[in-house]
Amino acid sequence: MDTHKRDPLLTAAQLLLYFFIGVLCFAVVMVGIGIPAAVIFQDRIVAEAAAHGVTAGPELVGAILVLLVATAAFLALAAYFLILLLRIVDSVKQGDPFVAINAERLSHMGWVALVGQLAAIPLGGMILWIADVTKDAKGLGMEGLHLRGDVGIDGSGILLVLILFILARVFRKGAEMREELEGTV
Repeated sequence: MDTHKRDPLLTAAQLLLYFFIGVLCFAVVMVGIGIPAAVIFQDRIVAEAAAHGVTAGPELVGAILVLLVATAAFLALAAYFLILLLRIVDSVKQGDPFVAINAERLSHMGWVALVGQLAAIPLGGMILWIADVTKDAKGLGMEGLHLRGDVGIDGSGILLVLILFILARVFRKGAEMREELEGTV
């Protein structure tokens, strides 16, 4: 049996990736259930918020709906990112990582990470708006909540994007070199 197939690190990575993908998919479903619930119960949400001193009306529900949809999209993108990573780990475990499809997967992962970085800016602003609108509310369970206003592009996230795109090129070049080598034999 190939030593890659018995590599405990790769097996542990696969198990962790399956677990996190499952958790993310479950979270997408739960947030997805919350979207129609917020639409159906929007009058109750506005009334409850008003009863606790929140002056925002239907725009609060609109902001909550946008955040729920965005959260579901972020979770789905995170699951897709991990599925791509799992496929790369699988190819490493099979002993064949330098293939063109892995370069493509890494490139897709880079784009997913970039979209996440850029989309976090307006969504962070919306979260801060909701926090500001509800800051004086009593009895909503948010009394101890403190949000910082540093929503922006994260340096480590940009570094991840760069690393993924560079690794995609490395894998692409490795796949090309391998094809050339196989063609000369």
